[in-house]
Parts: sequence; structure tokens; C-alpha cells
Amino acid sequence: MENLERRYITHVKKASNWDIIEICNPNEPWSPVNKYDAIYEIANSTCQYLVNWGDFSTFIKVVENNSNSKYLRTDKDSTARNNLEELPNC
Repeated sequence: MENLERRYITHVKKASNWDIIEICNPNEPWSPVNKYDAIYEIANSTCQYLVNWGDFSTFIKVVENNSNSKYLRTDKDSTARNNLEELPNC
């Protein structure tokens, strides 16, 4: 398996329903990335998105809900909580 580009996320943009619609790192030229592009890149193994929580990093995953809509999520401390919401706004 080839080495995928790793992109570290520091900020997010949320819709009024708290859905993550953009992931960002203001210090990177690729930022911001909209939700649909990030989902495509993760699903097609184009690159990996991660959040650095200080002592460790977690990968951003693509998750599908009951209505087959896809969204972005990461698990911190092996919980099902959406910790992307804890990041500051883009």
C-alpha cells in the first residue's frame, strides 16, 4: 500500500444542524475542503484526514446514517461521540 498524504485538521465549519460541511487547517494550502470532497478522498484512499488531540491523533472516517447520507466523524478515546464538533470554526 502506498503512503497516503496525511492532512491534519484543526478547524471545522458546521451547518445549522451541526453537520460538518467543511474541514480546515488555515496553515495548509489545501484548506478548506468541503464535506463531499473529503468523503470522496477518504472513500477512494486519495488522502487521509486526521485530528491531533495532543497526545494522539485520530483518523476522520466516513459514516453512513439510516437514510444513507454520509458524514464525517472521528472517535476520540474509542467513543462514538462526534469530536469534530469540538474543534473551532474555520
